[in-house]
Amino acid sequence: MADAEKLTPMMQQYFEVKRTLSKDTLLLFRLGDFYELFFEDAVVASKILGLTLTRRQERERLTLYVGNYSAFERQRAE
Repeated sequence: MADAEKLTPMMQQYFEVKRTLSKDTLLLFRLGDFYELFFEDAVVASKILGLTLTRRQERERLTLYVGNYSAFERQRAE
């Protein structure tokens, strides 16, 4: 994990939550209207789901976009 002083508030929150979970739990993190996975969670989920990992720049964190919040909520309600 990167130095806490260099992390954005969002990534600080991500790591705070991630530390409370068991090692085999993937964290779907909601950013606005979307759920995303980061780092090792993104790698694992991409293999399981057959989805492509994305990143904007070479040094940027690995990110896996999983879906729209509204769509998940509609499916969950059914």
